[in-house]
Amino acid sequence: MSNNTKFRSVCPFTISRRNFLASTAAMAAASQMGLLDFASSVFASEIPSTQKSKIKVAFIRPNVRRTWLGWPGAAYDQVGMQKQYTKVITKAAKKMGIDLDIENKPLYDEKTTAAFLDSVKKDKPDGILVTNMNLNMGWNHADKMAKPQNRSDIPMVIFSPVGSSFTGHLQNTRNIEGCFVGATADLNWLGTGLRLLNSIPQMARTRLCIASGDKTNDIKLRQIGTTLHYIPESRFSDELKKIKTTKEMKAIADYYSKNARKIVEPTKGDILEAVRNYIVCKKLMADENCHGFSMNCLGLVGSKTIQPPCLAFSKLRDEGIVGCCEADWPAAISSRLTHLLTNRPGFMQDPAPDTVNNTLVGAHCTCGAKLNGFDKPDEPFILRSHSESDLGVAPQVLWRLGQKVTVMKYICQGSPWDPPLAKPYEFSMVIGTGTVVGNIDTPPSGGCRTSVELKMDDIKDTRDTKGFHQLFIYGDYERTFKAYCQLAKIKAEHI
Repeated sequence: MSNNTKFRSVCPFTISRRNFLASTAAMAAASQMGLLDFASSVFASEIPSTQKSKIKVAFIRPNVRRTWLGWPGAAYDQVGMQKQYTKVITKAAKKMGIDLDIENKPLYDEKTTAAFLDSVKKDKPDGILVTNMNLNMGWNHADKMAKPQNRSDIPMVIFSPVGSSFTGHLQNTRNIEGCFVGATADLNWLGTGLRLLNSIPQMARTRLCIASGDKTNDIKLRQIGTTLHYIPESRFSDELKKIKTTKEMKAIADYYSKNARKIVEPTKGDILEAVRNYIVCKKLMADENCHGFSMNCLGLVGSKTIQPPCLAFSKLRDEGIVGCCEADWPAAISSRLTHLLTNRPGFMQDPAPDTVNNTLVGAHCTCGAKLNGFDKPDEPFILRSHSESDLGVAPQVLWRLGQKVTVMKYICQGSPWDPPLAKPYEFSMVIGTGTVVGNIDTPPSGGCRTSVELKMDDIKDTRDTKGFHQLFIYGDYERTFKAYCQLAKIKAEHI
C-alpha cells in the first residue's frame, strides 16, 4: 500500500509576499523597515509558481524486524530504522515542497520489486528514492532497479547507509547515467538525495526572462529543459519610465543604506534608482511568467539608458531568484541550479589568474550578500558605484577569509551570448573547489567591485582554469554537483 503524502510548496517561486520575506531571513529587517504594513504595489503580481515534483520512495529490506548474522546485524531494527528514514525524508520533502509517494511495504522479493517498478511505469514520477537496508539480499534488487529500462529511465537515487554495502556492491551502479548511490552513515543525506532529484524537474520547469535584442521568442534547452524567454531589451527602459516611487521602495533603499558597512560613491538618489531597477525586474518576471531575469545590461548602461542594475541583481539572488547580468544564459541556468542544490546564491565572476601567487581572482559588480544561505544573515557589504561606468550602486561583498568555495558552471557549445537556435547544444559542467585568501579593493586595483581571491585546489597553474563567468559558491559542493551531473546525464569535468 502506498502512502501519498503531499506538502504545501515553500519554493521561493511559489510563496506569498509574507512567506517570501520570511524565507529570505528578512522578516526581522522587514518589520523594522515597515514593509509588512504596506499595501504593496511591488508584490501586486507574484512570480509564478513551478509545478511541484513528485518523488516515489521505497525501502529494500527483509520483511522481518531483525536479521540473524550478516550486515547490518541482528541489533539493527529493520522496522524502526525504516520509520526513522521515513521521518527524515518527509521532513526534507516538506521543507522543499515536494510531493512524496511512499511505499511502506518493503521490497523483499522479485514480486514486490516488480510491483514497485510497475507502479513507476504507471505513475511516471519525477524521481525515485530507494533506501537499501540489507547487504546480503538488497543489491540483487537495487542493481535491477538501477537499470534504465527497468525504472523507465526516471532519475533514481539509492541511499545505502553504512552496513548495507561493501566495495564490490557499489561497482555495478557507479557509472550508470540517471542513477546515483549515496553510501554514507549520514541519515540526513536523504534530504540531499531528495534535493538532487528535485533539481532535475525544477530546472526543466524554469522559465528565465532575458532582455536582449529586439525580438520575443522562447528557446527550450535540450538536456536541461529550461526555457529561455527572450524579450526586447527596450522593454526594461520602457517599464522603468512607468515606475513611481513608493514608501516600500524607500524602505528597501533605507535597508541597504543602514546595513552597509559604509557608502562610498552612491548618493541617496542613486540607491533609490537602484531599487527601481529591482522593481522592473520583478514586474517583467511576473508579466512574462518567468522565474528569473537576465539582461544585456552593458548595452543599456553603455548608452546611458539605465543605471547599472547591480544592486537589483544582488537583491534578487538573496531572495533565491536568478538575477544575472550580460544576458549570459549558461551563467543564469547555473545560478538556478545553485539555488536548488545549495540554497544559497552563486557569484558570477570574471576570472583573472594571479600568476605571481598562482591564485584565481574572481570579480564582478553584482554579488549576493546571503552567501551562507537564503535564511542566513548577510555578509558585510559596502555600497560602491559600478566600476566600469562609475554610475549607480554596486555592492562590494566581503568574503570570509578561509572559507571553502565551490566553483562551477554549465558549459555548452558556442558562445553563451548567442541563442542556441542553429544547432542542438550538448552540456557539460566544470567543477572545482578553492579557499578564500583575500578581498581586493578597487582602487588601488582595477576591475569590478566584489573581487575575491581563491587558492584553487588541484590546479597547478590557475591559467588552466576552464570557463568564464563561473560561479563561486560558499561551501564544498563538488560531490553534490557531480552527483547531479550523473543523474542529469551531463558530463562533469574538473575545472
